[in-house]
Amino acid sequence: MSGGVERVRLAQADSGEQAWRAWGPYLAERAWGTVREDYSEHGTAWDYFSHDHARSRAYRWNDDGMGGFCDERQTFCFALSLWNGVDPILKERMFGLGGDGGNHGEDAKEYWWYLDSTPTHSWMTWRYHYPQAPFPYDELVSVNGRRSREEPEYELLDTGVFDDDRFWAVTVDYAKASPTDMCIAITVSNRGPDEATLHLLPTLWFRNTWSWGQPNRPKPQIQGSDGRLDAQHRSLGHLTLRGDAEARALVCDNETNSQRLWGTPGATRYPKDGINDHVVHALPTVNPAGLGTKGALHHRVTLGGGETRTIRLRLVQSDVPEPEVDLDFAAVLDERKREADQFFEELVPAAASSEEAAVARQAVAGLMWGKQFYHFDVRQWLTGDPGSAPPPPGRRFGRNNAWWHMNSFDVISMPDPWEYPWYAAWDLAFHCVTIARVDPGFAKSQLLLLLREWYMHPNGQIPAYEWAFGDVNPPVHAWAALQVFEIDGGLDYDFLARVVHKLLLNFTWWVNRKDVGGNNVFEGGFLGLDNVGPFDRSAALPVAGVLEQSDGTGWMAMYALNLLQMSIRLALHDRTYEDMATKFFEHFAHIAEAAYRQGLWDDEDCFFYDVLRLPDGHRLPLKARSIVGLLPLAATTTLSAATLNRLPELQARVRWLQANQPDVADVISARRLSRTGGQQRLLSMVGQDQLLRILGRMLDPEEFLSPYGLRSLSKSHQEKPFHVSLGGSEFAVGYEPAESTSGLFGGNSNWRGPVWMPINFLLVEALREFASFYGDDLKVEYPTGSATKVSLTEVADDISRRLVSMFVPDSWGRRPIYGASDLFQNHPDWKDLIVFPEYFHGDNGAGLGGWHQTGWTALVVDLILNLHR
Repeated sequence: MSGGVERVRLAQADSGEQAWRAWGPYLAERAWGTVREDYSEHGTAWDYFSHDHARSRAYRWNDDGMGGFCDERQTFCFALSLWNGVDPILKERMFGLGGDGGNHGEDAKEYWWYLDSTPTHSWMTWRYHYPQAPFPYDELVSVNGRRSREEPEYELLDTGVFDDDRFWAVTVDYAKASPTDMCIAITVSNRGPDEATLHLLPTLWFRNTWSWGQPNRPKPQIQGSDGRLDAQHRSLGHLTLRGDAEARALVCDNETNSQRLWGTPGATRYPKDGINDHVVHALPTVNPAGLGTKGALHHRVTLGGGETRTIRLRLVQSDVPEPEVDLDFAAVLDERKREADQFFEELVPAAASSEEAAVARQAVAGLMWGKQFYHFDVRQWLTGDPGSAPPPPGRRFGRNNAWWHMNSFDVISMPDPWEYPWYAAWDLAFHCVTIARVDPGFAKSQLLLLLREWYMHPNGQIPAYEWAFGDVNPPVHAWAALQVFEIDGGLDYDFLARVVHKLLLNFTWWVNRKDVGGNNVFEGGFLGLDNVGPFDRSAALPVAGVLEQSDGTGWMAMYALNLLQMSIRLALHDRTYEDMATKFFEHFAHIAEAAYRQGLWDDEDCFFYDVLRLPDGHRLPLKARSIVGLLPLAATTTLSAATLNRLPELQARVRWLQANQPDVADVISARRLSRTGGQQRLLSMVGQDQLLRILGRMLDPEEFLSPYGLRSLSKSHQEKPFHVSLGGSEFAVGYEPAESTSGLFGGNSNWRGPVWMPINFLLVEALREFASFYGDDLKVEYPTGSATKVSLTEVADDISRRLVSMFVPDSWGRRPIYGASDLFQNHPDWKDLIVFPEYFHGDNGAGLGGWHQTGWTALVVDLILNLHR
């Protein structure tokens, strides 16, 4: 894995020799409507700071923009602003509907793509399609507002603004000449038939850190002149943005327009929306002296139908003002593009098709563009700033009030830069597995970050996400750390030890908080699966009792095995970890045994179910066949005799348990010879008989197996929904392959039928683990009912191919992710621009949910690499 020049840059960044990661696409696509900007009494984030406010109101915590970048502390920001001459406002940020505006929750109503990025962001490409007709803001709001959950979302394409190709295709290429010297090429193409004018305003500004009454926060300055912006900041030094000489510099202040928003005098005559008001309404709202903290270079680009023009800019940071060092702009772009090509050619195996290689490259690009600067001092947020009105008293008892210790000031991988512009713990764990393929140093730093004292709660809980840090995400951190350790070569024992030490706290938190009965079966609430159950699993139960969860128990069994494997790897180098290995071996055995003893396994149905344990001791299984009952398959690993021989205390404990606790023997006793002739032992929540029976359901096209992976709910519930009556109320779960028709848990995600990449990936990996133990001797009917017997490796490969097939053109040249959209399927300007949606239609593979959720959907990269390993 040489990777050429880009790998050299990564090594320089890791060693501190050169800060190649200092600048990157760390500017969010959306900062409005977020919890950290919400100072309302009742936590109404979407209303308190709306899209309409965003152009006029300075952000407290972090900024947003289109296709932009910033430094790793977001001291400065650079992004694109556009105006088609007819819109009521500049296009400075992506528009979309909040959680209370879309008929299926929050939803971006624009089309943009992350086309390329190296891990050091030495080369990046971003694409946006901007209508030439007035952007239909009001129409999108009103039509979606009228639609029910049973109807599809009303999208920008549905409004007709792209008819006759009347749009601007805007492509931005970034190439670093050095860590703090960025060459920027903005290419605009008039795709329509007629001449049109586009106002192009590349914008440089400072994040507002000076308006909140904090000490020692001097105000920086930007000075504009024709074709350039010169900026001065106490810590950064000097920044210079140079463009075309004919471009006019427009400068205002990144400060709130209080007069517009609240009818009160503001701090400046030239507030944040000054450039907008000047360009759109010709108002005198930019500083004639060219001074401020936000500036843009205004280009008017008039092109005939089909014509293209490229605007070149260069942003350079220096310690002192100095003349620009000449460079060959075109040569820098060409060289960085060539280096990126080499990097990805070495990443993707030659056996992969060109379409698979393109999917992998754009998936990595989405992951890299999903890295965002995230700033949130919860204590400060709860108590308020010295320069602002105090927050409502109820804040101290409301959202996140127990997370006063948290103070985030980091670049973090986000699930989706617009729809979910905040980190989510279990999403991040999956991100890191794919990130490790291209930048293991960053992947490791991300996993360690959430375990640090200013993130992890003092009680050991890992924060979930900003809407509720105290929610419970599945415990996949250990699994991800183990994956990253192996991908990175399996030699960074310092990293592994640091992770293990902190995860001991988190594992203990789970045992103490989420096993109410102390019986080794676990609760946990929704556990990331939103509406998978008949009722909200995180809310108060409809009747008295405890919900013992098959997924919570499966996750904890997997967690114990992950910590066992990590402890074994460390113990082979440091015997002090052998005690830890025996602890997690034994804990896994007790969890796996308890799943059967406590009735989570239904032998008649061959499936794991959640069980409602009532106060009188009765147990009521909730017999909805969902991904909840498949997750225990992920709790599996093998131990070789060679390993046990090197760890005599662990080996002795295994033998003792077999001899003295026969009730746990079934989950630790399976042994057979490996392909190399050595004996190995299987640790699993399912034995061979249970495995074959549960796979009979999982691989059945009438249940979980779809043409595009594994569904999250059995299709059998389409004709026979699960019903249960509790506390005088009726609850039901039916198969819904697309968007959710329920508002349960917000209604913006659906686990009642669609295909979800992270769970599919875990189950594919579990199949490979079982295959490594059973070899080709164990064959299963695949698909169920076909009378065809194949090995577990062949099953894993085929499910992987089904998942990958959603992104690549089929025999008709259509990508399943784009569903029935003729424009996305056939138009040359659209069909090869790939998105990585949050989840997928359970029957036809169409992309659903957040369309830019490259995060965990980027696991398609690992599927491609493993298929062609």
